[in-house]
Amino acid sequence: MHRRTALTVSAALLAAGPLLTACGGDAHPGAAAVVGGERIDVSTLQAQVEDVRAAQERSPQAAQLVQATGDLPRRKLNGMIFDRVVDKVAADNGVTATRAELQQTRTAFVRESGGEERLASVLLQEQGVAPGQIEDVVRRNVLMNKIAAKLGVTDSPEGQKKLTDVFSAASKSLAIDVNPRYGAWDDAQVRLADSTEPWLRQLSQDPAAVPAGA
Repeated sequence: MHRRTALTVSAALLAAGPLLTACGGDAHPGAAAVVGGERIDVSTLQAQVEDVRAAQERSPQAAQLVQATGDLPRRKLNGMIFDRVVDKVAADNGVTATRAELQQTRTAFVRESGGEERLASVLLQEQGVAPGQIEDVVRRNVLMNKIAAKLGVTDSPEGQKKLTDVFSAASKSLAIDVNPRYGAWDDAQVRLADSTEPWLRQLSQDPAAVPAGA
């Protein structure tokens, strides 16, 4: 059966702002955010940003790519926080991603994108993802699809609301504290408050799009 996968199943990761050295005033110096009591250090965020910038600079379209992702620090922080919310929802629902599922999904992404280089190019251009960060995108999509399957979510307004409600509750439980210069985290929308791109665009209704064992 043809396997359909969705690179944009959790594509909501993005807004803009400067890098900082404190979180919530002076409560967590050196942290960009604290999620469930665990820090996301500014140095860790900066490393992700630098990886993307280095990949962009190697592209013939370097100037355009950098200009299009001027919001990159906030975009990466938004994604890093969101991934922790995904992990929380997955753990609450007994969902995991096996190595075989990750490999199967990545292989499908590569095939549908027209090759490894094309996949890397698309993710760098459209989502600000460096080649070394592709595994994070793959893992997020595997978990999101398996969570949707476990909860019986369909690609409908009702299904999207159900999924959003689950993620919102998990987000609230993590007591997410973001460095105020990045903005504030919105539990209801499960994203940084100034972000405008929805984190859920579409969930495939094709059972083959959900890894086995969901």
